Amino acid sequence: MESIYIIDAVNFLFRSYYAIGPMVNDKGESTSALFGFVRSIEKLIRDFSPTHLVCVFDGPENKRSRRAVYAEYKMHRKGAPEDLFPQFEWADEWCELRGIPTLCIEGVEADDAMGSVAKVAAKQGAKVFLCTSDKDLMQLVDEKTKILQVHKENLIIDSKGVKELFGVRPDQMIDYLAMVGDTSDNIPGLEGFGPKTVSTLLEEFDTLDAILTQPEKVKGAKKQETLKTHRDDALMSRTLATIDTEVAVPQTLSAYELKTKDEEGLSTFYRHMQFLSLLKESEKEKKEEEKEYHLVDDEEDLKKLFKHLNEQKEICVDVETDKLDPISADLVGIGLGFKPNEAWYIPTNGNLGKEKVISALRLFFETTKCKIFGHNIKYDLHIFENLSLHTPPICFDTLLASYLLNPQNRQHNLDRLALEKFGKVKTPIEELIGKGKNEISMTEVPIEKVASYCASDVDYTVQLKSLFEKELKKEELSNVFTEIELPLLSILEKMEKTGIYLDIAPLKTLSKIVSQKIEALQEKIFSQAETTFNLNSPKQLSEVLFEKLKIPFPAKKKSQFSTGAEILEELAEDFPIASFILEYRGFEKLRSTYIDALPESIPSKTGRIHCTFSQSVTATGRLSSQDPNLQNIPVRSQEGLAIRACFKPQNPNWSYIGGDYSQVELRLLAHFSEDPELLKAFHSGQDVHAHTASLIYQVPVSEITPLMRMNAKTVNFGILYGQGPFGLSKQLHISQKDAAHFIETYFQRYPKIKEFLDTCKASARETGYAITLAGRKRPIPELSNPNPTIRAAAERLAINTPLQGTAADMIKLAMIAVDKEIQKQNLQGKMILQIHDELLFEVPDSEVPIFQQLIKEKMEHVFLLKVPLTVEIAVGKNWAEC
Repeated sequence: MESIYIIDAVNFLFRSYYAIGPMVNDKGESTSALFGFVRSIEKLIRDFSPTHLVCVFDGPENKRSRRAVYAEYKMHRKGAPEDLFPQFEWADEWCELRGIPTLCIEGVEADDAMGSVAKVAAKQGAKVFLCTSDKDLMQLVDEKTKILQVHKENLIIDSKGVKELFGVRPDQMIDYLAMVGDTSDNIPGLEGFGPKTVSTLLEEFDTLDAILTQPEKVKGAKKQETLKTHRDDALMSRTLATIDTEVAVPQTLSAYELKTKDEEGLSTFYRHMQFLSLLKESEKEKKEEEKEYHLVDDEEDLKKLFKHLNEQKEICVDVETDKLDPISADLVGIGLGFKPNEAWYIPTNGNLGKEKVISALRLFFETTKCKIFGHNIKYDLHIFENLSLHTPPICFDTLLASYLLNPQNRQHNLDRLALEKFGKVKTPIEELIGKGKNEISMTEVPIEKVASYCASDVDYTVQLKSLFEKELKKEELSNVFTEIELPLLSILEKMEKTGIYLDIAPLKTLSKIVSQKIEALQEKIFSQAETTFNLNSPKQLSEVLFEKLKIPFPAKKKSQFSTGAEILEELAEDFPIASFILEYRGFEKLRSTYIDALPESIPSKTGRIHCTFSQSVTATGRLSSQDPNLQNIPVRSQEGLAIRACFKPQNPNWSYIGGDYSQVELRLLAHFSEDPELLKAFHSGQDVHAHTASLIYQVPVSEITPLMRMNAKTVNFGILYGQGPFGLSKQLHISQKDAAHFIETYFQRYPKIKEFLDTCKASARETGYAITLAGRKRPIPELSNPNPTIRAAAERLAINTPLQGTAADMIKLAMIAVDKEIQKQNLQGKMILQIHDELLFEVPDSEVPIFQQLIKEKMEHVFLLKVPLTVEIAVGKNWAEC
């Protein structure tokens, strides 16, 4: 017996839109509904292997027949969000490419079209599955027709299921809806007749007609009166709820057969939408093109290869190692190449042996005139340095190029880029070494498999380089790439290799102190709650706060179970337990993330922490510190400073020097906006926050109170991030009206700032990107998105990027300039950390005066601005003192 799956397309799209949340492609188009729609249908196809499938959409003017019965039908419904409308069309386009028949009949709602197809199919003996979460369609359930709810793990609802859900048979559902009504469709029903009452009445009377003909038998005078006076409303509601199964639809099952999909069309579609997971699935089935991947594992082939490589100008390198950590990893093999579709792999664990391979590499690196490139080549540099191999100059890094071209993308790994740019599904590393408990070392993988894997990496890195070089030139990003990102790469590698010393003894003492504070807070919380529970369980905490203690949930919040910081901060003013929980979480995070975790990240080989500085994480260009993240250690809390105090020079005759840009983003705001008042404040060396407070409150600087200054500081920095009255009111604990007045006054005093912010938004809207002083670009296509939430977030990025992005470029250029001077003067001191607008150095005490002058000089003269750049220098015997 044939089966047919009839999909409520609009139902699927709406569910996905709200379930997935904001999601856009690189053109700023919203795609969440479409993605969920495609995923749901592909899952249905995988799970049920249907031969007959149809997606049904509402037709134009689809409500007119029911509005002829009841003018208010669905009138209260808000229209679909503006960014959802295009996704209806794309869903239809995808169905065509996927070979899925569609139905969209003018003047007909999807429910009626679905019901009509179901009737046709059932008459021809097919099993019918109505794929929807709409309860109206329950009326169609019978022996051959069932409801399939894909979003509930393929829950199939038959006649028994309808009875369990609603207390009535499927054939009673129309009468049920007529009486209960339907708020989503604005079907009035009968006032005072809820689901339980109606199911009981239909159990007793069987039909609505029977109830209406003998209302006196219904319990309750009020209900009897309603049945008498609102009889017509009930009958009208029944008409509205009744699905029309006589709509003219194709009458043969063959019209709903699933057809062959358009593979190339789907690949293009997925690329446009940036549905890479779907692209990957569709591309897996494609035949691999011919490649020339060579395994080099004897001396004759090795000599031939290096002779061949010496004839090239640029060579791609890619190392394979026994572990991921670059500080302790050892070389397993190296891939080399210079043109598409061909690459070579030299193993160190093959016939040649490690010594011969390293010797050949050393000779090649020291004598060649070639330059090298790679994907995340900083990692390769670490491995070469572990082996004391001095590499030729680096000419390109495809990871950095990808990041610079698309900084808004979160991932720039080679597998993703090969898929996105070339439709190539690369072998995942897990396929070679496994994962979790079953993970093995690359040394245990058969050499032929590693050779193919590594050669593929080299091949696609070569292809990406050719592509990205053109794109960087086209987007006018070549200078940022060659003058900032590429030179910085080797500096970061040196910083990672140097690491930073951590004195563990005081950290252990701090661990005991913080643990005691955590225990004391636990006792306070349990005492207030009058019970013990798992403080780290949001579910248990929610039950204690909102069910046991009956604390009222903050107004205008969506989730009734959230125990996030925002909720607790709002409750803390009136309920001490919320304040204790926030304090507990703060200490627990310090303990678990830093105090107890940092010693675990020290390799015995070096005795120092070696974090990774990534150039490709933040969209604004800022560096990020990972594994561990040393940039987020709190600086304003006593415990945060105590942690920083544990970082100190390893040698007692050395010191730390910190160079920190003072209010750099506000200075950049003054430069860009050319606001006379802000320029005046910085040129005269005034406290800019006090100056702002003086202007806003219209009192002399001498009369500014700490609270006034704090409020002015909050709005000064809030402006940088496009903060509005709502955000400011929350920060200052004032009304939105007062916050709006505060911002209005601010812009009256600093009119040029308002002009600058408006210009940022207008320029980004026109060009599609925000740009820094150095020429770094951040695409912001979401500025044209019809969704106001997405658009507002994009406007904040348009304001913030020129400021924060320029600040990021400044610190990077400063690092390059300082490093060059350190090498020029052959100094022993080293740059060891970058924390936002601050650089930290570990230097011999004898070099402290030199470094103080050097750091200040280089950092303050990176850019020539309309206001002076000021760098504060601090010297100390630990990080806290800096």
